[in-house]
Amino acid sequence: MKKESIHYSLTPFDPAGHLFKVRVSIPRPRARGQALSLPAWIPGSYLIRDFSRQIITIRARSRNSDITITKTDSHTWLCAPCAGPLHVEYTVYAWDLSVRGAHFDQSHAFFNGASVFLGVDGRTADRCLLEICPSPHTRDWKVYTSLPEAIGHRRAARRHGFGVYAAPNYDALLDHPVEIGTPQVVRFRAHGAEHEMVFTGQAPRLDLRRIAADAQRICAAQIELFDPHGKRAPFLDSSERYVFLTMVTGDGYGGLEHRASTALMTSRRDLPAQGRAAAPEGYQSFLGLVSHEYFHTWNVKRIKPAAFTPYDLSRPNHTRLLWVFEGFTSYYDDLMLVRSGVIDTPAYLTRIAKTIGAVRRGAGRRKQTVAESSFDAWTRYYRQDENSPNALVSYYTKGSLIALGLDLTIRQATRGRRSLDDVMRLLWRRFYLNRGAAARGVGEDDMAPLIQAATGVDVADFIARYVEGRDDVPLEALLAAQGFVLRRQAAGARPSLDIRTRCANNETRVATVYEGGSAHRGGLSAGDMLLAVDGLRITDQASLDQALDRHLPGDEVSVHVFRRDELRVFTPTLAEPGPVEYAIEPAGGGREVYR
Repeated sequence: MKKESIHYSLTPFDPAGHLFKVRVSIPRPRARGQALSLPAWIPGSYLIRDFSRQIITIRARSRNSDITITKTDSHTWLCAPCAGPLHVEYTVYAWDLSVRGAHFDQSHAFFNGASVFLGVDGRTADRCLLEICPSPHTRDWKVYTSLPEAIGHRRAARRHGFGVYAAPNYDALLDHPVEIGTPQVVRFRAHGAEHEMVFTGQAPRLDLRRIAADAQRICAAQIELFDPHGKRAPFLDSSERYVFLTMVTGDGYGGLEHRASTALMTSRRDLPAQGRAAAPEGYQSFLGLVSHEYFHTWNVKRIKPAAFTPYDLSRPNHTRLLWVFEGFTSYYDDLMLVRSGVIDTPAYLTRIAKTIGAVRRGAGRRKQTVAESSFDAWTRYYRQDENSPNALVSYYTKGSLIALGLDLTIRQATRGRRSLDDVMRLLWRRFYLNRGAAARGVGEDDMAPLIQAATGVDVADFIARYVEGRDDVPLEALLAAQGFVLRRQAAGARPSLDIRTRCANNETRVATVYEGGSAHRGGLSAGDMLLAVDGLRITDQASLDQALDRHLPGDEVSVHVFRRDELRVFTPTLAEPGPVEYAIEPAGGGREVYR
């Protein structure tokens, strides 16, 4: 018997109330009772988010009669009994302006499937049809998504139109976010594959041509890395095009990967404007974000850890390998910028040096390994507090330095004949092109043998020390062997309290007290509101900097704070200027570290 499709429809119907109306129709539900559930988390963001809390109303009908619907756990509903085709209709509150959830107002609508579409128990392998319906408050909105149109369906959507789209199964339905509105759009092709960049939000005079040209070079370089001969984009197995969905805000930054698209958030000040020769300082960070999420098209969306094959979206899926899937991606995002020519060598070395400084600044790297950080992402990395820099290490940033260290180690051991590129290509062949191995995923202890298989280099000790252990990657020695010097450099003349601050509304609060630093030894705590230093009022970072500029390291200063509603005074001894900064420079005959 041919399987019947599960039918969904979504209508953004109340922009002021931020409400979607969603309907799911199941032709042959379980007669005794059909369970439906919403994911508890979304792949790529390792935190239980309980999207079901945003379902405001829900009702079920079968044969034109209301039937009982009972919530059985945090994100599951049971409809029983079902005498015929089942239709469930519910409203979703969509006011999460992020890359993970759903957002709807008078300016646009955006959603990730994980936050809005109930899955049908026992039927998640069935084909899904989604009808995207227009909002009644506007007539000029269009639809932007990598989800394929339902070719042949009588209400099939046309390109960017409302109508019916198709997904081969529920997992695919969740993996194509949708933007609806009137964004700024630019397109390009990379090795023949269509790419679309969609910018939603206020961004006057946005230089779309420049952005598309830079993104095209980045995408082409990544396609060439994984498929140097065929140069075939990986998303063509699931979509005709790749879509960058970017929300432009005042201060946002972030991204979430999908199989043929990505949802991004960026600050408008980081985007180039027409008529300006120089791009903003933050434009490199935006391009790095584009590069990072695009690299995930291979690394984590198709090459996956065994713990993610398949995803169980009802509970945390623990793996110790996020240092590979996020850390390696973080290494390659900057590497692809310089390889593609959108930044030059000095800019690339500066970005690496900045990452080294950030990692070595945190005392948490001495307490947690990147393997532990990967495993604890669900309860620690994604639930950070004021003490996290002192307690955690990032599998993104230290993971990227581990990737750099592995790349340099492989290059030096093979005299340049092999590199980390060979490892990525082996992962691609074995864990995606080889469908049997792809179904298993990368095992928790597979990386050392895989690297040796790809390059002939035994890195078991390297992984034991820097991944399973807490040692710093010896980048000074590894870079020196390539003809580069990694050196510490002065962070300026201003002495330091060794704190991170948070300023708002003429108030300056201590956000983090770095372990072992001036403020820690002097008794200050996170959350303290800074009132005065040496009797001079502190209102913002500039006034704090001015107060510290009058002193030298080793001076004792008087610091007045409110801790809760209690006035306290402390006398910390100022430290050397910080945080410590690093620079990477050629030492005569320095060889390229990125080709």
